[in-house]
Amino acid sequence: MTGPSPPHAPPAGRTLLVLGILLVAAALRAPITAIAPVLPAIRADFALGTAQAGLLTTLPLLTFALLSPISTLLARGCGLERTLFAAIALVGGGIAVRSFGPAWCLFAGTMILGTGIAIANVLLPGLLKRDFPDRIATMTAAYAVTMGIAAAGMSALMIPLAHATGSGWRLPLATAILFPAAALAVWLPQLGGHTTTVDGSPPPRDGRVWRSALAWQVTAFMGLNSFLFYVLVGWFPSILADAGFSATDAGALHGLMQISGAAPGLLLGPIVARMRDQRLVACIVSLATVAALLGLLLLPGWAVLWSVCFGIGNGSTLILSLMFMSLRATSPHQAAALSGMAQSVGYGLAAVGPPLAGLLHDASGGWHVPLGLCVALSGVMVVAGVLAGRSRTIAARHDPRRPDGRPRAA
Repeated sequence: MTGPSPPHAPPAGRTLLVLGILLVAAALRAPITAIAPVLPAIRADFALGTAQAGLLTTLPLLTFALLSPISTLLARGCGLERTLFAAIALVGGGIAVRSFGPAWCLFAGTMILGTGIAIANVLLPGLLKRDFPDRIATMTAAYAVTMGIAAAGMSALMIPLAHATGSGWRLPLATAILFPAAALAVWLPQLGGHTTTVDGSPPPRDGRVWRSALAWQVTAFMGLNSFLFYVLVGWFPSILADAGFSATDAGALHGLMQISGAAPGLLLGPIVARMRDQRLVACIVSLATVAALLGLLLLPGWAVLWSVCFGIGNGSTLILSLMFMSLRATSPHQAAALSGMAQSVGYGLAAVGPPLAGLLHDASGGWHVPLGLCVALSGVMVVAGVLAGRSRTIAARHDPRRPDGRPRAA
């Protein structure tokens, strides 16, 4: 999926590129996670039902699922740098539309920013492969840590900002625009480039990936991780409020959960790089998620512990699922096909999570049934992680022009 690396940039330009990448990463999760702490106020303002409120988390996921397979086509026509710039501009525009106006603006703005995040989400890893081929693990870790810290900071600051400004939910939610604004400012010098993420060959259409059991195991691992994450991101403050926590404490724990999810990025890369088989680590981090959800179901008063445990477990499984997209593939094109499959199907599954949890809450009158479902699905994720962690790759397509019949990467 990557073409030849560009000439080595001067140190100043390289530093600006790294800063731009990190700021883009900061803008990819904070606008979504920031809404959960102020969701009760939004619901009261617009008289939204639980399922309607869940759509505010689901709409970006639906755009991720729909746009992930075609995002690389946009970069082929417009250039990678310009497409990323336009994507982050959409994120900023969506935040502005979402924060001011009637209820339809809330949903329209959410779809706009989801579109921008979906495009950038797919293209940013390609940029890292192209410009930092020898530092992918380091840059991926920095990218994950930055994304987690930005998301955690926004979650923790929402309620204090609302109290400090006395403006309700609108102004605090609008402050998320600072991330895309900063990213756009730093990214401007990159617009001189007009490069793509591919080498001119057709986009990957590896049908073998969609028929591979291993590819579906990787997809299930990522999809279940995303399902659980977005259910917790969308409803964690509400779950804690029902357990007796104040809005301020619930928002702080929401932030703690997310910043804990950034921590594994500092350690997991070097550990996995030394392993040929990732079954054990996939099992351990998945079980941490199981323990956190079971604890939240049975002992919600220990929410500080469960916040950290879920953040570490879920953050680790996310990083592993991203690594599996490369480790389980036999070629860059096959990795691109697997990435498109896993993100499209995975985020489609994740989109079901928040509204389903809301509907189950309304039907059962509490959070025990939704959390019980999450515990069960996290158990399935353990199995998917162990299967996806085996030292195997998806079968390469055989080239009929090779008389020896040896496989050539597709």
